[in-house]
Amino acid sequence: MPRAKANIWSWLLGFCLLVGLLVLPQVLSYSQREIAVLLIINVLLVSSYRLMTLTGEWSLGHVVIMGVGAYASALFSKRLGIPVPISMLLGAASAGGVAAILSFPLFRMKGFYFLIGSFAAGEVIRLIWKYFTYPFGGPKGLKLIPGFPDIGSISFFEPEIYYYLCLFVVAVSLFVLYRIERSRIGLTFHAIHWQDKLAESVGVDTFRYRMLAFVLASFFAGLSGALYAHYIGTINPTRFDVEEMVFVLIWAIVGGTVTFYGPIIGVVVLTVMNEVILRSLGFDTARPMIYGGILIVSVLFLPDGLESLIPKVKGWFSGRVKKTGEVLEPEKSP
Repeated sequence: MPRAKANIWSWLLGFCLLVGLLVLPQVLSYSQREIAVLLIINVLLVSSYRLMTLTGEWSLGHVVIMGVGAYASALFSKRLGIPVPISMLLGAASAGGVAAILSFPLFRMKGFYFLIGSFAAGEVIRLIWKYFTYPFGGPKGLKLIPGFPDIGSISFFEPEIYYYLCLFVVAVSLFVLYRIERSRIGLTFHAIHWQDKLAESVGVDTFRYRMLAFVLASFFAGLSGALYAHYIGTINPTRFDVEEMVFVLIWAIVGGTVTFYGPIIGVVVLTVMNEVILRSLGFDTARPMIYGGILIVSVLFLPDGLESLIPKVKGWFSGRVKKTGEVLEPEKSP
């Protein structure tokens, strides 16, 4: 019975969250809707990053992989005239293909060396964009990228409409990522993370599974880049530099990476804090310094991330409900 009640509460919470996301653009200003669009895209980016960390490897090139999807999708639509919805999928596939190629040198390394190797590989890709004017546009990047085509009177140029498009795409992507993690493949990723030698001893090809995690994570990162490129309409190498990658790391670490929803909590909380609090106080230019302070405080006092607060809140709430719902039995006379 308690489990049935828990399931009911979970479904109710999910329904309320869905309604809230659908209603959200209606209560936001125009500029806030634009921020909401970028937030939804970043949710997909950080969630895809978590998929890769399941095998125990942390990358400093994930934002560059996002850029691969953005550049590829922009080039497919702008240079070759491929319809934008198809170019987005091709951009995501291109990001996955680049990840597959990079897997061969990168997965000869582990831990800290993989971290540095991924940074070096990302910088090589970013410098190619910067120094090759054709077809990448050089330091100025690509401009006048075609937007998502209108459907009748529905214009995806409007932030509100594009928000709903991103919400649908990201929701489907998150569902796929969640099912991957809960599948046998996802369990193998976890096994490689905690006991890679033991996994190898029972016949698991750790290289192929690490490569699979990298390619899948890169596909969804590339999809987030495609969504970004066709909304903003312009991209350049600076947008995908190491500073942006540090923000992704902070979102993931502050939110936590043990649960599926941890990084999502991190990116939502820090983005809202940045846009609502820091901007209103005029401290938005100090964002890197403040994020660094938040990271230090989180590591010292909340090492498991914001996600670790959820069970504590649940326990407190359950205790309160139980306490208020207690029925005192009358004392029995001797």
